[in-house]
Amino acid sequence: MTGTGRSGTGSAARQFTPCAVVPIYNHGRSIAATANALAAHGLPVIIVDDGSNAETRTILDALVAGRDDLRLIRLPVNGGKGKALTAGFLAAFEAGYSHVLQIDADGQHDTADAPRFLAEGRAAPEAMVCGRPVYDDSVPKARLYGRYLTHACVWAETLSFDIQDSMCGYRLYPLAATRAEIARKPLPARMDFDTEIAVRLFWRGVPVRNVPTRVIYPENGLSHFRMWRDNARISAMHTRLLLGMLPRAPGLVLRRFRRKDTACAA
Repeated sequence: MTGTGRSGTGSAARQFTPCAVVPIYNHGRSIAATANALAAHGLPVIIVDDGSNAETRTILDALVAGRDDLRLIRLPVNGGKGKALTAGFLAAFEAGYSHVLQIDADGQHDTADAPRFLAEGRAAPEAMVCGRPVYDDSVPKARLYGRYLTHACVWAETLSFDIQDSMCGYRLYPLAATRAEIARKPLPARMDFDTEIAVRLFWRGVPVRNVPTRVIYPENGLSHFRMWRDNARISAMHTRLLLGMLPRAPGLVLRRFRRKDTACAA
């Protein structure tokens, strides 16, 4: 699997060479369908095995064998979704890709929407393209309504409604800005990763585009969300981000006014 045109300045910054990164922890039953569907869209796929069990490791080894469009990175122990994604992002950057399409391995996300994310990224290479979930009746109501508390916190942390859903794990990242943010300060290792990286990239000045996308909760699906543990992490994250917003507030407000002035001038 190869890539060209690392993000940077000049002509390199205008190149759009995406790949997909899929973190996996024991989702052996659904990974082949997800990876093969992404590859069918012309995306090289980096699968990051976050310390899965022996059965899943066997499935992954068979899946990538003899494939140039699939690459497997194996972490020795389970470190969490955020740690797996960070490893995948850094590997993608070193391979020369300009953007990463992040998608979960559990079959929740509609891989048919991948071209829509890529089209938005191609039109605005500097932007982070966030999935905005469109749920069916399979979504647990507690999870659905609980998301609105995080939405409100993120709107306060960014002084903006630009990020319509910060918890969706279906997202396209500009790698140069993402790698720079990882280098500036490590990102959370677990379920609080998705929200924190979105807020921090917004603070960094990365513009946001939102794409509505169907999200399902498969019957008998495997979820690694742990209500008490992960909600405690999310609460701590929002406290940290709200405090981080305070010194940035003048700049965030100024950015909003500049955008309004630009829109009026246009």
